[in-house]
Amino acid sequence: MSELNPYDKFLDGRALDTILAATSGEIGRLLKAIRPEKTYTSPAPGKWSAAEIVAHLADCELVFAFRLRQTLAENAPVIQPFDQDKWAATYPGVSASLAFDTFAALRAWNLWLIVKALPESADRQVTHPERGTMTFQTIVETMAGHDLNHLGQLARLAGI
Repeated sequence: MSELNPYDKFLDGRALDTILAATSGEIGRLLKAIRPEKTYTSPAPGKWSAAEIVAHLADCELVFAFRLRQTLAENAPVIQPFDQDKWAATYPGVSASLAFDTFAALRAWNLWLIVKALPESADRQVTHPERGTMTFQTIVETMAGHDLNHLGQLARLAGI
């Protein structure tokens, strides 16, 4: 596993834009399989419910949006890490549909940018204070692996 991308072990060989473009549809499919009344149920103490997982994905998409744009707009910027557990403190009771709609809108916007920026901007550098110097491409790879990780969690909650 790459220290720059802690989610590279989830990548499955498909093109990154294919993974990124499919995620919204997969989330929607899995939420239907879980059923609305079960989206608030945590699978175990300290584990996120389906709605909370989707809220996390929406928050991360917001973070990725800024990181992608900062990497394109600035020369070798330093990006801000965040504590996902502190952000998740706001998730209990979140509507899965609100989180999903937010994620889907942000993903469409980010995917448009990614397709427009690659491959020309793939090597633009950015520094993550905890992971080191990476590239625009690394951010995109992280997004795809992160998606697949959480889609796997949702699939397990759906019993698929």
